[in-house]
Amino acid sequence: MLTVLIYGAVTSAIFAMLAVGFTLIFGVARILNLAHGTFYAIGAYAAFTLTAVYKMPLLPAAIISVAFVAAFGVVMERVLVRPLRHSALAVLMITLAVSLTMEQVLFLVFGSQSKNVPAFINHPIYIHGVSVDGQRLVALGVGVALIAALWLFIQRTRLGSAILAISQDPEAAQYMGIPSNRIFSIVMGLSAAIAGAAGVIASPFLTVRPTMDLIPMITAFSVVIVGGLGSIPGSILAACLIGYSETIVAFYFNPQWTGAVSLLAVLLTLILKPSGLMGKPISS
Repeated sequence: MLTVLIYGAVTSAIFAMLAVGFTLIFGVARILNLAHGTFYAIGAYAAFTLTAVYKMPLLPAAIISVAFVAAFGVVMERVLVRPLRHSALAVLMITLAVSLTMEQVLFLVFGSQSKNVPAFINHPIYIHGVSVDGQRLVALGVGVALIAALWLFIQRTRLGSAILAISQDPEAAQYMGIPSNRIFSIVMGLSAAIAGAAGVIASPFLTVRPTMDLIPMITAFSVVIVGGLGSIPGSILAACLIGYSETIVAFYFNPQWTGAVSLLAVLLTLILKPSGLMGKPISS
């Protein structure tokens, strides 16, 4: 049971990092970013490049990788997304195009073979007799810290108040002098940075390959649907529910069945509560 609790917490933390960034950009800019999994993949490959090619220590490599992904997100928003933001379908198509293009770029640059990213902690840690991969505990700690920092940033800072104002009433916020375009860029950068950080800390114990963006994208979308579009607390709750459910299925049944957990959760949510666990009711 302790093993399930620990590994479920690690899985939930990674899912939450992916989903929080995804729901943040939807809640503020009202767009579905299908390139969100690409941020995760770029973070992992940037960490690999800096550590394996340029022999950089892991900590500065991780920081630079996250900053690079954040900058990539900002550029993508300003150059590709902003001109098309008036059309939800156009944004879906351009973000999907970014995802497919970056997948091919990673394939051409790094090849199809899996890469290895070094871990912050290479040895197992024993908790009440349970052996846990040290890097997984690092992922848990970083995930909790980043989500807590994001909550404090949004709730306690002036810029966070501006983000909340835009998410609640964009038109009124503009009348109050809040620069919506600048806020959208900042939010896209934050979303990309959190997903990139998830890729950096999870890549040492997960496979790093050009197609690694697909599963995180599906996971983030599933968690957001279950938690409620635009609800960060809902995304965190849904990440815990799906994370622990997948861990229980993997430990007590068959690891190959874990992919069905997200699908089942989405189906039940759409049938029983289409707005999600903590989303706003859908008006007719």
